[in-house]
Amino acid sequence: MLWNAKNGRVAIGPSDMDYVSFGSGPKNLIILPGLSDGLATVKGKALMLAGPYRRYCKSYTIYMFSRRSDLPEGISIREMAADQAQALQKLGIEKTSVLGVSQGGMIAQFLAANYPERVEKLVLAVTAPSANPLIRDNILTWIELAGRREHRKLMIDTAEKSYSERFLRQFRMSYPVIGFVGKPKSYDRFLANARAILDFDAGEAIGKIGCPTLIIGGEEDKIVGAQASRELQEGIPGSRLYLYPGLGHGAYEEAKDFNKRVFAFLEEP
Repeated sequence: MLWNAKNGRVAIGPSDMDYVSFGSGPKNLIILPGLSDGLATVKGKALMLAGPYRRYCKSYTIYMFSRRSDLPEGISIREMAADQAQALQKLGIEKTSVLGVSQGGMIAQFLAANYPERVEKLVLAVTAPSANPLIRDNILTWIELAGRREHRKLMIDTAEKSYSERFLRQFRMSYPVIGFVGKPKSYDRFLANARAILDFDAGEAIGKIGCPTLIIGGEEDKIVGAQASRELQEGIPGSRLYLYPGLGHGAYEEAKDFNKRVFAFLEEP
């Protein structure tokens, strides 16, 4: 079966990490999602998450990972990358391409820099090399909203800062019920993820990244800023940059050619 969708879990020290896999290709691709993983993990969602990656499934076996289950307060992005490296080792994934989105892209930077033997190609989408002032302002706002359990305001603020006006015209119809959908029992996991971003700085590490790297951003990104993508290109030797005009942080969802662009890069000799 083309999808070959599976749900799995791998031990990470005294904890564990949920993942899903799909596809049946000989090459590996791991996908690291953003801060939304702090609200809802990938657990049990293999078929649901496989759809956008249909074009990859004949060439790649794809793994999408959540952070570890009992995410401790004070964990760093660097430690999340170490968890990810351990997960790859446990699953016998010796070499893989990596697609990191937003906070997942931050983890991917340390993964590629500190475990170069594991990473064959790297795609960094709507992410940054450090927690710049724009990122910090957004994260502090979301920490405050999550601390007050104001889920509706948290979701609306995230959406308004992520998507283009064209996309939002349709999405805003869901605002009356958005406060009830996906609301977690606890925000502890989200808060641990968010606070890790505040201390993130891979400025020195990214110079060690030696694998082919594609950076994708949005010219109108209101969460990390378009300049963050340019700084990544400047810091990662030989990397390439593409910025979507008119799109922001949600470019990886809005741009119809996003996965086509990523796939073409991964398939280059």
